[in-house]
Amino acid sequence: MFAPRTTVPWPVVALFTAGYLAPYLLPTVVGRLDSGLPLSATEAGAVGSALLLSSAAAGFLLASRVERIGARTLARIGLTLAVLGYGGAALAGDVPAVVVGAVLGGFGSGTATTVAATRVAAQPDPHRASTLGLLAVSALAGAVYLTVPHLGAGHGQPLAAIALIALAVWPLTGRLPDRTAPVRTRPEDRPGRLPHLRSGLVLAAAMPCWSLVQNSLWGVSGRIGLTQAHLSEAAVGVVFAVALGAGLMGVLGASALGTRLGRAAPIGAGTVLIAGCVVASASATGPVSFAAGEIAWNVFYPIVLSYLIGLAASLDPRGRWAVLVGSAGSLGTAAGPLTGSVLSAQAGFPVMGLVLGAGLLVVAVPMTAVALHTGGRPVLAGGVLRRGGGSPEQPVVEIAVEAPAVPDRDAYDTAGPRPAGAAPGSGA
Repeated sequence: MFAPRTTVPWPVVALFTAGYLAPYLLPTVVGRLDSGLPLSATEAGAVGSALLLSSAAAGFLLASRVERIGARTLARIGLTLAVLGYGGAALAGDVPAVVVGAVLGGFGSGTATTVAATRVAAQPDPHRASTLGLLAVSALAGAVYLTVPHLGAGHGQPLAAIALIALAVWPLTGRLPDRTAPVRTRPEDRPGRLPHLRSGLVLAAAMPCWSLVQNSLWGVSGRIGLTQAHLSEAAVGVVFAVALGAGLMGVLGASALGTRLGRAAPIGAGTVLIAGCVVASASATGPVSFAAGEIAWNVFYPIVLSYLIGLAASLDPRGRWAVLVGSAGSLGTAAGPLTGSVLSAQAGFPVMGLVLGAGLLVVAVPMTAVALHTGGRPVLAGGVLRRGGGSPEQPVVEIAVEAPAVPDRDAYDTAGPRPAGAAPGSGA
């Protein structure tokens, strides 16, 4: 028989897209703040970092409150904050108002991402749900990169795009569940206790470093293309759109592959490949080398990210580790733009790439170890997935079975004819 086909959780995918869009548009947001407002490159990077830090704070504050408040209510609050924050920042003309709007919008994005992460963890196949979300946000971000350069100068266009997407997703929240009492079928699901504590803590500690490297490069990629590769803003936008399109192909491949190779190999080997792409992209001095580095990096980055999201979701079916690990990663994401700006200003883009690449190689070790420890090996047909990796175990049901009666030797006689008048079992 064929396995039942799972329904695509489109409201969760849409919410995932709205929450992750701001980090994906970070280069154009920071670049437009730099060119459209009286801000230096480092100051614009600091505003981007403040936006992402606010998003991370939302995840830490709300990780354990989604079930109590309700996914639908919390998602609507987050999307409303995103519309008001990003929309206000897009319309504002002075720097303080833009900063306040960006921080408010970042908190809204983080709230939406938190709800999406808990719902992804609740899906029968978290990896499939996360890859669908990454496909959607990559496609949408690519369209924005192609469109924004043709909308004129100013800082507001990418911020307005994020606000409009949040507004468009809001009606879909009606299909999300309201507040629910969690179903606890295992001892580790008791309130206040996180399963796989050691693995979760190691992953949560490694994710900020991994995300820091990605967004340190991503935050200055626009400047690399403009100043070091000598491209126009429109050409840089085309490169980013093509790179995100290539990333779609990578995510499709990861979705088709699933966990057949486990999670350790894609996470470990993929992170090593990303390190090489970071060095190549930061060292690019022409259009071809810049495009090649950005495209290769954008192919591998969402693949590894989808496996990391699935790994975090597999540690706890209630989604608490998914939210905490995602929020920890957001801390690194938040520090990325400022880190990239400072490193490139002090040492130049090529040295920045070498430093970031070396950092990725170091952090790949504990992340791969967690994937191995929690079921990172390939799952063979008919095999049993142990140690909490992948789908949560089913509850064990005890069935009472009557034990057979213990045989009594005196109740049996020797074979052969019984003498007349002998009692059964007498042996006479």
